[in-house]
Amino acid sequence: MTATLIWALVVLVAIGLYLSWTAGRLDRLHARIDAARAALDAQLLRRASVAQELATSGVLDPAASIVLYEAAHAARQAEEDQREVAESELSQALRAVFADVQQVEVVRAVPGGETAARELTEAVRRVPMARRFHNDAVGAARRLREHRKVRWFRLAGHAPFPMAFEMDDEPPAALADRAA
Repeated sequence: MTATLIWALVVLVAIGLYLSWTAGRLDRLHARIDAARAALDAQLLRRASVAQELATSGVLDPAASIVLYEAAHAARQAEEDQREVAESELSQALRAVFADVQQVEVVRAVPGGETAARELTEAVRRVPMARRFHNDAVGAARRLREHRKVRWFRLAGHAPFPMAFEMDDEPPAALADRAA
């Protein structure tokens, strides 16, 4: 009787340790998602700020400036539920304005233009990486949350189900060529 009780206690402690480890892992994944989302937000804000600064600098033609400024402003002011659409529209505006390598050369030719072109190139290159890191963390958390043990024992607690950030983040060809 005592041996059976000891073995039952050992099994319960092992199960408890395993569930605790799984809950800790899930908590670390949620923390990783939060950090990746903060990095993504920072990169998106940086890209919109650089685009807005370039649009107001007077270097671009008026039509391109208006298109770029409005898209960047909309991306910076977008509500959370409209953020993906606004950021995609900024990507499309960047591709439209910088579709031609000559436009990048015009920006580079003005004083301070080389710095602005480099900042914009870095910003459009970092957004897809930050989004990929965020979506990878979301995918890992989703896979873990789909396990029965996580659902049955409610190991996720009250944390919201993680959502991927889907947007068009393809860089303009002229800027992508410079980054390579």
